[in-house]
Amino acid sequence: MFKGFKEFILRGNVIELAVAVVIGAAFTAVVNSIVTNLINPLIGAIFRADSLDTAFIVAIPTVDGGESKLAFGAIIGAIISFLVVALVVYFVFVLPMNTLKERTEAKRKAGEPATAEEPEDELALLAQIRDLLAANNTASGKHSE
Repeated sequence: MFKGFKEFILRGNVIELAVAVVIGAAFTAVVNSIVTNLINPLIGAIFRADSLDTAFIVAIPTVDGGESKLAFGAIIGAIISFLVVALVVYFVFVLPMNTLKERTEAKRKAGEPATAEEPEDELALLAQIRDLLAANNTASGKHSE
């Protein structure tokens, strides 16, 4: 039971996923700070509110005589936050990866190797080692039977 758990934890994909989650959390904190401390005050100033959380509030009466508040400004703030995250992800990650992929495909189409020589499979390498050892043994006068 513990062996299987150890294999699961030490699998490369799990480690990469954990790193991605940590980086994503840190990235989210930065984007939220930019939206909260820069974008929201600017939009709030336009609509004469402290922030988007207090802008576009619509009060609707309830059955018991009170009122409920619909905070459309907070929704707009969340949408802006999402768009900022999507914009940064696109320009920092997606666009460079697509450009790299296009360049790699263009090199392949032009006949140039896209990357360094691709590693051969293990069987081919073992066969080459066997042949070299056999040639070395034959050259030195040793014969294996």
